[in-house]
Amino acid sequence: MKIIANQRSWKYGFWLSPFLIAAGLTVGFVSEEWGMIPFILIVIGVAIAIIWLLWQSKRTNWWAKRSTQAGTNAILATTAVVVILGLINFLGTRYSVRQDLTETQLFTLAPQSQELVRSLDSPVKVWVFDVTQNPRERELLANYQRQSSKFKFEYVEPQAKPGLVKRFGVEENNGKAFLESGERRVKVVDFNEPLTEVKLTNRLQQLASANTLKVYFLQGHGEHPLDRGNNAMSQAVKSLSDRNFIADPLTLTDKSQVPNDAAVVIVAGASQDLFPNEVKALQAYLNSGGNLLLMIDPGTDPKLDPLLNEWGVTVDSRLAVDVSGSAALGPAVPLVTTYGQHPITKDFGNNISFYQLARPIETKTVEAVQASPLLLTKPYPNSWAESDLQSETLQFDQEGDRKGPLTLGVALTRKVVEKPTTPKPQGSPSPTPTPSPQASPSPSPTPTTQAKVTDRETRLVVIGNSRFATDAWFQRALNGDVFLNSVTWLSQQDTQPLSIRPKEAKDRRINISPVQAGLLRISSLIVLPLIGIVGAILLWLQRR
Repeated sequence: MKIIANQRSWKYGFWLSPFLIAAGLTVGFVSEEWGMIPFILIVIGVAIAIIWLLWQSKRTNWWAKRSTQAGTNAILATTAVVVILGLINFLGTRYSVRQDLTETQLFTLAPQSQELVRSLDSPVKVWVFDVTQNPRERELLANYQRQSSKFKFEYVEPQAKPGLVKRFGVEENNGKAFLESGERRVKVVDFNEPLTEVKLTNRLQQLASANTLKVYFLQGHGEHPLDRGNNAMSQAVKSLSDRNFIADPLTLTDKSQVPNDAAVVIVAGASQDLFPNEVKALQAYLNSGGNLLLMIDPGTDPKLDPLLNEWGVTVDSRLAVDVSGSAALGPAVPLVTTYGQHPITKDFGNNISFYQLARPIETKTVEAVQASPLLLTKPYPNSWAESDLQSETLQFDQEGDRKGPLTLGVALTRKVVEKPTTPKPQGSPSPTPTPSPQASPSPSPTPTTQAKVTDRETRLVVIGNSRFATDAWFQRALNGDVFLNSVTWLSQQDTQPLSIRPKEAKDRRINISPVQAGLLRISSLIVLPLIGIVGAILLWLQRR
């Protein structure tokens, strides 16, 4: 009886092992401190399990039994499955892989948004004052949070936290989402507006950039207006405003120089001649470290050759033709899918941009000027520069035409050179004495001051087309990105991300009439089920 009692005590004593091991692991994970207590509990539990196994093996040759082997195999297989599932869950949480199969990559952040969030210098938090959490907006915020640990978001019930409501100035229908970084706060959307990637990225860029820069659009020579219209540039101006730029018109006919606060000057499609004093003002602006964007259309001559010659740039008078483009757009609208290795176009890949009626750009080597092509057409025979603009049929002419690929845009840089200043003589000059005939003194050398090359840089972008940035073309493909990246690079904000900006989601809804809706309802509820039933009956009769 004593032996049987000892066997029973060992049998029940074994269950102390998993209990002590579980207790030790629980204490360690909950307290997040793996000290002496969890260590002792785990060691005692493991020791009891080992002693029990050794005793069982010695007493009954337990390991040789088929039931023991089967049980051991089952335990090892179960443990292996649990460990594998745990590792998969750990790797899936730490290294998440998502595949967006939507046509417009609706659930994937644009490269600009990703780069902007990853480059955050300080923590940023989005406060959303909304009781009902929109699943689509929450998923959007989660996508941002996956890019950087410095991006956080929180939903707030206005009635539960009146202090936050007062701090952000939330009122009825005024203020739904806010961005906060340190002491700076920016409103993203109101209650009646959806929270989209475009709005959130624009406000995030405003918050990240503390400087507001001035961009001037030259006016008075037939340039594109800045208000609304197919031939205007209102969308470009609004997009610049979202990036912390202030866009203003500029006339140089009554001014001798470009304003000192100009970060970038844009000449967008001037169809009339610039006056010589205006060209000189732009040259002086570049020589002093300014930045200029020239967009010159075919059939125009704004008389900018003196400025372009200094940089080794020639705007070809021929028309860029692309016969491989879309039939709907025509050969006079080159489709660019090849881009130069430059910060403006670094993330464009093989994406498309359009240029209706474009002129090729040629460059030659000029001392101290570095030129980089931006926009390249397809090679010949898909594209060439057409010289005969009156011909009804497009055919390459060996004499007057030029084979592709053609450069439609180029970016150039040059170091600023400070010219020496000649000191003015003070007082009246003393009379020159009459030289003696016996001895004529040799002339002493006049001291000269050499020009100094500074570390400052002046930048120039020349594009043989301006329509790509107008309202009719700005939202198409990468046209807006080409313009915005060019202006951002010219402003010399090298810390700002230059990439593909987020696009608004396309409306894919189908508008149908009430009659069409009725037919669709009848076909789905009556006709299709009836066809299935008749087919099933016929198949049943055939098998009988």
